[in-house]
Amino acid sequence: MRNDTRIAFNGFTQQVAKLNAVALASEKFTVTPSIQQKLESAIQESSDFLKRINIIGVDEQSGSAIGLGVNGTIAGRTDTSSTPRSPRDVSGLSKDDYTCKKTDFDTAIPYALLDAWAKFPDFQARLSAAVTQRHALDRIMIGFNGTTAAASTDRATNQMLQDVNIGWLQKYRASAPARVLDEGKVTGKVTIGAGGDYATLDGLVYDAIQLLDPWHRKHPELVVLVDRNLLHTKFLANIEGAADNANELAAAQIIAKARLGGLPIVDAPFFIDGGVMITTLSNLSIYYQNEARRRHLKDEPERDRIADYQSSNEAYVIEDFGLGALVENIQPYVAP
Repeated sequence: MRNDTRIAFNGFTQQVAKLNAVALASEKFTVTPSIQQKLESAIQESSDFLKRINIIGVDEQSGSAIGLGVNGTIAGRTDTSSTPRSPRDVSGLSKDDYTCKKTDFDTAIPYALLDAWAKFPDFQARLSAAVTQRHALDRIMIGFNGTTAAASTDRATNQMLQDVNIGWLQKYRASAPARVLDEGKVTGKVTIGAGGDYATLDGLVYDAIQLLDPWHRKHPELVVLVDRNLLHTKFLANIEGAADNANELAAAQIIAKARLGGLPIVDAPFFIDGGVMITTLSNLSIYYQNEARRRHLKDEPERDRIADYQSSNEAYVIEDFGLGALVENIQPYVAP
């Protein structure tokens, strides 16, 4: 790297060391609780989707879901002349268990990119953002695609990070299979179209709502997370009809306000192909273990780069299984 880049990078490492009360950031250290919280906030703020779910620090590496909010009905009446009132504990309904798995978020940044950034006064912010944004995207990818937590992950085989951690959808498959629909008339498929399991995608979503607990089926915050490809046919006519700027704007508004089965659509990055999930966004959580984030900044001249080694103990959690349902393997119906 250039000399001015070296000065800027050294300033960055010194600032990281100072904030974490360690002598050198070039030696592995535990991130202080206050800085860990700031890093978590920065990761969450870098993604519109992560802003809408829960990211929570927990002290124990393993435990039961916190169960945010009240997940069931509480209204009632008791004849106290014969029976004392008994408050209903709804914190344990359909509860998930979690284990925070050590996850590495190691980033290499080449000298050439650092040289390009060195002339900017916000060099340190740019360097931090490069790591933060990728961390956020990877978390979302794991949440929707993760199926296992391998001792050694294989990025070549699992390009959607399937082996990094157990994500939200896999939690439903393993712990709430009755709320998962993955086949219909045709083995291994849920078909859409005339002659299929459902005539339309709207009908599928409307029916899948019945997989939720009765008291959640009309929850005001229910949304549908959906594979973008499944929306192609539904909105193709709107898009193709946009012949000028005014119509293009109208088409964009139609899609932005679109609903499936009466529910608002949420554009979830990296959502599975041929899948639909019905839930509230507040039902999806990522837990990270407090005081378990490790970091090590390292200059690697043999590779013409610097490396930011970070790790965090994390888990993907469903707060209430009764507040969600998953439909997968959705395909157009093809008559035999």
